[in-house]
Amino acid sequence: MDRLDKILTSLGYGSRKEVQHLIKNGHVAVCGAVSKDAKQKVNHADVTIDGEPLDPQTLIIVLYKPMNYVCSHNDAGRLVYSLLPPRWQKRNPKISTIGRLDGDTTGVILLTDDGALNHALTSPKKHVAKLYEVTLASPIRGDEADIFSSGTLMLNGDDKPCRGAKLTIIDSYNATVELTEGRYHQVKRMFAAVGNKVVKLHRKQFANIGIGDLQEGQYKIICKEDILF
Repeated sequence: MDRLDKILTSLGYGSRKEVQHLIKNGHVAVCGAVSKDAKQKVNHADVTIDGEPLDPQTLIIVLYKPMNYVCSHNDAGRLVYSLLPPRWQKRNPKISTIGRLDGDTTGVILLTDDGALNHALTSPKKHVAKLYEVTLASPIRGDEADIFSSGTLMLNGDDKPCRGAKLTIIDSYNATVELTEGRYHQVKRMFAAVGNKVVKLHRKQFANIGIGDLQEGQYKIICKEDILF
């Protein structure tokens, strides 16, 4: 249990003063009864605002990231967080992306305010799989799948080779790549290492989580148990 005003503030419903105003004006109920006591100790599940249950204590979000959105809290430009409800952007702890996608990369991005989950899914020891759809500037030669899977491909500036990755050729200019690590610009750098250039990159899946029926810019809430890794 925790103080009513503290719970509402941590979930982004407003500053301490704004939340106290909500409570004072009868918008908040505990177990169905209006409460005007900001200091009341309550359970999250018992609280409603204007008859609606509170947002989840922990958020795990699947977002279909559009082109030219940035996975950062600080950079200029369009941030992926701007696609979420403003209230969620005020939560404490803060919502962060699980890993990143480049600005010109589309597809699945997970976000959460669960720091332990974020760490687990980005830890190099976990080898969480990510599946990408790739369009290339030049035709595929034919030996890239063996090179990518070998575990010996060195990227410019790195001091150890990439883990083996699965390349599936769709046609001369299109392929999918499944990685179990997350180096900086990895897919682009892997193709650069074999003399090609990625012109379009889309992440189709993170662990077992895909886009589903989401459209660009749309999101949905999932549970931790939905993620298999």
